[in-house]
Amino acid sequence: MALLVSTTINGDHVEFACEPDETLLDALRNRVGLTGVKEGCGTGDCGACSVQIDGRLVCSCLVLGAEAEGREIETVEGMADGATLHPLQQKFLEHAALQCGVCTPGFLIAAKALLEKNPDPSEEEIRFGLAGNLCRCTGYDKIVRAVQDAAKEMRGA
Repeated sequence: MALLVSTTINGDHVEFACEPDETLLDALRNRVGLTGVKEGCGTGDCGACSVQIDGRLVCSCLVLGAEAEGREIETVEGMADGATLHPLQQKFLEHAALQCGVCTPGFLIAAKALLEKNPDPSEEEIRFGLAGNLCRCTGYDKIVRAVQDAAKEMRGA
């Protein structure tokens, strides 16, 4: 029997029906149409499905869709302001910090969560903050440089 879930996603009130055992990842993709959330492993090991729930970074493959009830969810689709990319998105492009794109949304959400807590992280703090996200295509150096550059821009430095 499907459950009706009422939540806020990227600032918008959203209602969707999902099965009791359906993951938030599947609900976001299949019920809400937010396909930026990617399934890389389905076990919480790769970070491709990362979202923020009430400001906390989580793997949406490990959360039930029903647990979104009354919560605030942020996905990669909520980062840009219309056609204007978030500084992290822009810097990922400028630094060629993406290739196939499966891991990119998760890295962007994880980097955003990091910079919200620490606007001036060291390289070590960035690497630690992104440690839950795996990429099979690109070296992590470009991703770290993109986050450093975005942090600098976001601080107005």
